[in-house]
Amino acid sequence: MADSLPIFDFATPSAVQAWRSIDDRIMGGCSLSRPEFVAGGGLLFRGVVSLDNGGGFASIRSPESSYRLDACEGLLLQARGDGRHYRLGLRTDRFFDGVSYQAGFAASDEWEEIYLPFIDFTATHHGRQLTVAAPLDPAAIQSFGLFIGERQRGPFHLEVAWIRGWPA
Repeated sequence: MADSLPIFDFATPSAVQAWRSIDDRIMGGCSLSRPEFVAGGGLLFRGVVSLDNGGGFASIRSPESSYRLDACEGLLLQARGDGRHYRLGLRTDRFFDGVSYQAGFAASDEWEEIYLPFIDFTATHHGRQLTVAAPLDPAAIQSFGLFIGERQRGPFHLEVAWIRGWPA
């Protein structure tokens, strides 16, 4: 961890305020999520996933920037949660509705460091894996996102202390 590259450190409210929710409501669903600052430091992604009206996902997204992670082979995040399955998404363009490269993980109720190698990120669009897409280019990453879907109905919570790049 000492050699890892800091990307997000959610130690202050301002580090969380720029993240925004993008839920299935954009297509008529009823799920609802929000990013919150946790006293003592942390980004809390919480809400409720509803399958009503064809919904079934909730997500939050980071601000857009050029993160330039070409010297890294993956990402490391410190997280704890409710045991549900989540996805970390990466976007390499600034299109609102573009391709998202995603890798899945589960977070228990104890703090843990979760390593996600870039090779494990698959190209998706609207939650469906793409069969023809360029591989993830870590030098081109423009934004990060946290997702819950896969018909996991009900309340959820995931807390993230930080996200770092893992050096190659």
